[in-house]
Amino acid sequence: MAEEMADGDASLELDQEKYDADENVKIICLGDSAVGKSKLMERFLLDGFKPHQLSTFALTLYKHTATVDGKTILVDFWDTAGQERFQSMHASYYYKAHACIMVFDVQRKVTYKNLSSWYKELREFRPQIPCIVVANKIDADMKVTQKGFSFPRKFNLPFYFVSAADGTNVVKVFNDAIKLAVAYKQNSEDFMDEVLKELENFELEKKGEDSTDKEENSPEENPPST
Repeated sequence: MAEEMADGDASLELDQEKYDADENVKIICLGDSAVGKSKLMERFLLDGFKPHQLSTFALTLYKHTATVDGKTILVDFWDTAGQERFQSMHASYYYKAHACIMVFDVQRKVTYKNLSSWYKELREFRPQIPCIVVANKIDADMKVTQKGFSFPRKFNLPFYFVSAADGTNVVKVFNDAIKLAVAYKQNSEDFMDEVLKELENFELEKKGEDSTDKEENSPEENPPST
């Protein structure tokens, strides 16, 4: 179970660069430690990636621009930066995510078994966002690509065999994730999105009321006595 958002983290603010983009999407990565999530991201982005270490929130943010249907898309890829060793993510990690890439290591069975726990937590916070399952490190044993994996079939999730080491399918995974994220955001009827939108509106209204109250309650200045 992810921790509840602490008061100080309630409005997670990131240093968002201003891009001339038509759309902005957030894609999160999930999976156990050392399954290769960061390596996959760096392989996809190659020399163009600029990781922003946000140590306060134990995550790394990678920014990327892509083109989908002729539109420029600003993509924020969120990586766990070691937080996953607690077998749970902070609630703010899932906030406003539009797609998820869930990774396991084909050489370590426990990382595959733990997918169900990660998926359960994902659906608690983001019930309907697209989720891709990735079997990483196939370069170590190509025979694994002949095996069947029941987890993605059970939940009807897109499934890819990849290698961060030699680049197999890496670009395809991320490009497909971006397309799924954009489609989700454009057609979202996710209940959690509606709840978040209402909460944001409520917070804005409350701030407006508070500032009005302060103005009304502030003592009037008396003219200086002569």
